[in-house]
Amino acid sequence: MTSTTATRAELPGVAKIPRETLQDRVYRQLTDLILNGEIPPGQLVTIQGIADAFGTSAMPVREALKRLASANVLTVVSGRSIGIPLLTAERLSDLRRVRREIEPIAAEWAIGNVTPAMISGLNAHLQAMDTAIAAGDIKAFLRGNRAFHFAIYTAAGSPALDAIIETLWLQISPYFHMLYDSGNYPVANREHRSMVDALEAGDRKALRGSVCRDIDMAYEVLIGLLA
Repeated sequence: MTSTTATRAELPGVAKIPRETLQDRVYRQLTDLILNGEIPPGQLVTIQGIADAFGTSAMPVREALKRLASANVLTVVSGRSIGIPLLTAERLSDLRRVRREIEPIAAEWAIGNVTPAMISGLNAHLQAMDTAIAAGDIKAFLRGNRAFHFAIYTAAGSPALDAIIETLWLQISPYFHMLYDSGNYPVANREHRSMVDALEAGDRKALRGSVCRDIDMAYEVLIGLLA
């Protein structure tokens, strides 16, 4: 028997699959809108309206919405409109419990990857949030808040953990705009500064405490609004 050398088969007529499909791009744009508080609870958005805004057909929008609905992020109404689910005490308490376990882990793992550039970036986010608070710009604060937290969590170097945290934030962040009237934003940003201090010092216990307090403060305000 003679030996043969394996060769790569050529498949004529088969096009290369793009690294990111149109559905993936639509999904990412939708998640950005949700994470930045651009789709507030109680507001219905039509599937065709989203498709028109994105410049696509309704099909990739519908498929992306199915992914978000399966993750309990959105509610599909009559197959043509979507909305953020109403917040309940049970849902809020469950999200808080899971976030208190998951997010401090990511923050602690990030300690080993802290760099001067990372700290500089976090301080820039803090300044941007202070500016947004002074201007009463809720959306700018929410964008800064998201950027700040995910700059820490992604530094953990775990894509699996990133995906879990993003799903949690997709479920809770649409309600963060409700924290504004309570005066939570300035208090939250002081806790954010404590996180940066703990990261610089490599203090895992202090960092875990700051992350949990940040989650708990938001929870207390939101649960009070539901009472």
